[in-house]
Amino acid sequence: MQDSGTRRGNYQDRKPAPFHRTTGYKKPAPAPKAAKTHPAPEGSEHWVRPWVQLKYFTYNPAVFPRMLGAVSPDAVAGGLINVYDKNGEPFGCGFWNPQSRTPLRMFYHGPETMTEKDLEAALRRAVEWRRQDCNLDATTTAYRIIHGDSDGIGGLIADRYADVLSLEVTSLGVWQRLPRWLPLLHKLCGTSRHVISVDESIARMEGIDPTTAPESPPVHRVRIVENGVNFEVDFAKGHKTGFFCDQRDNRLKLSRLVYGKTMLDLCCYSGGFSIHAKLHGGAAEVTAVDLDEKAIMMAKRNANINSGNGPLRIDFVHADAFVYARQMVRNGKQFDVVLLDPPKFVLGRDEEKDEGLKKYHDLNMLGLQCVRKGGLFVTCSCSGLVSPAEFEKTVIKAAQRLGRRLQILEMTGPGWDHPFLSTYPEGRYLKVLWARVLA
Repeated sequence: MQDSGTRRGNYQDRKPAPFHRTTGYKKPAPAPKAAKTHPAPEGSEHWVRPWVQLKYFTYNPAVFPRMLGAVSPDAVAGGLINVYDKNGEPFGCGFWNPQSRTPLRMFYHGPETMTEKDLEAALRRAVEWRRQDCNLDATTTAYRIIHGDSDGIGGLIADRYADVLSLEVTSLGVWQRLPRWLPLLHKLCGTSRHVISVDESIARMEGIDPTTAPESPPVHRVRIVENGVNFEVDFAKGHKTGFFCDQRDNRLKLSRLVYGKTMLDLCCYSGGFSIHAKLHGGAAEVTAVDLDEKAIMMAKRNANINSGNGPLRIDFVHADAFVYARQMVRNGKQFDVVLLDPPKFVLGRDEEKDEGLKKYHDLNMLGLQCVRKGGLFVTCSCSGLVSPAEFEKTVIKAAQRLGRRLQILEMTGPGWDHPFLSTYPEGRYLKVLWARVLA
């Protein structure tokens, strides 16, 4: 699954904190569950073992139990497995884990048989795309090097922060290969240390023992540079892999639109947008709000390390975005620019999705009331289960309920180091809608 992870702010709908080697957690992983068995189909004695057969055609990389048929008895948890379609034709290859919610994680579709060397080749291609084709080293020391299924490595998200690799693991197959992959990744990226995190619930489901993580020299904080702005990544206090590289291009874009203007940054996390706006953009006044007290502390520290030519005058506020915005509405306070970058509101389908969409609707209604006529409104969603069309519809509905008219300028997403697969639309998790408020 693509990284559409829980984002900024200490909200109730955040996922459980990930495992870190320094803190750990107490609940042990359960014993593997027995997979449901199906009789081997006729002719399967000629198939390349180990194998699994699909009941239905799907090119989605995450394959659920209901879509699976027979499995050869030599298939092992975490191992590579050859995939055959319902007609008995070679269909691809993936990671196998019978106890997982998604027992099959496809990383290749086609007639060839994949090997461990093919996986290592995928790692090389992913890093080469970022460092050579995109030339990200020219503008930043922080970017994504492995983006899960989009890079053919389902279950691994990896960011580079200067000399540190920060990895988020969500599959047993990836976990078992880390001792072999990490030296290769360090060599390809020019890094020397790493931090590995595993969500507690995923570790239990996948059968991952986090205490077996490969060792690394100690990592607590690391200094990075993005488009000339300095940030400090705190792995003990940060969310996900430590810093949100996905908004890099959008931070720079917004900084070019705020000169001499007042700006409200709701759900500011560690201050990325606000600091860019003040340091690069010359914003006259910036107010940055977040419910997470640790995030506000990181944001203040980041502002301080960029104050070489004088202090960056940013008003950092520790408050709930909804409560703060309501107070601004009551006070009649409006801004030239309002940015909304909330955490992931939609965590599941059906009722959970409806509830999450309502949160987006309500926050956008509040944010829109804080924008002056003619001002710029920038609103984000990092929920993979919300399509760009659904998000745009939600924002427009909020505006119409207020009697406000929007001039839609653009919808952007993350940088090219965060691609998504055409066969996995949920991977298009980050959506950023840019609009002018005309009335």
